Amino acid sequence: MPAPTAGRVPRRRAETRRRLLEAALLVFAEEGFGRSTVEQVCERAGYTRGAFYSNFASLDELFLAMWERRSAELIAGLRTAFERTEAQGVRTVRDVVEYLLPAIPMDDVWYRVSAEFTTHALRHPTLRQVMTAREEAIAGALMPFLEGLLARIGRTVPDRVALGQALIAVHDGTMVQCLMEPDNPRIRQRRAELAMHVLTAYSEGDRE
Repeated sequence: MPAPTAGRVPRRRAETRRRLLEAALLVFAEEGFGRSTVEQVCERAGYTRGAFYSNFASLDELFLAMWERRSAELIAGLRTAFERTEAQGVRTVRDVVEYLLPAIPMDDVWYRVSAEFTTHALRHPTLRQVMTAREEAIAGALMPFLEGLLARIGRTVPDRVALGQALIAVHDGTMVQCLMEPDNPRIRQRRAELAMHVLTAYSEGDRE
């Protein structure tokens, strides 16, 4: 039997990681992060403990890899939304919000998992620091695009860190309400209005 080529091993490893991450998301959502075990994740993915530990040192590391992948997907989706505005045209803060919010997914399964892991991280200073740094990195990656949109309507951002934190707070807080009442259009309307107020309050210019 021929030895595996250099290209096959990374692909096989990537597939193993993908299946473990997808299985872990389902296990975490069903059992809760604190009650989930490596064995449950392996059973759901169809792998042994050896396969798990050849890819991840712990469930904490697996979750952080999961979060990194979700973050990359979020950033890619928002970049696409921002680029789309170049063809459509943006004239007001409301226009910016109407392009921004639909590009941010509201996933009940992911929210349950991430909320539980956040609670877990609050008990562990090292994890807390890692999550804070990664959240800052996400905001940092997106702010240039958002600043570009605001600049097109004559608005500047004096403090991009403050704006990023405020928008994250709006998203996290209103997402819970949207998930609780998914068929209530007034909640989504208030979510959009709050995002508009935040963008206006944390930027400077004439047009709103």
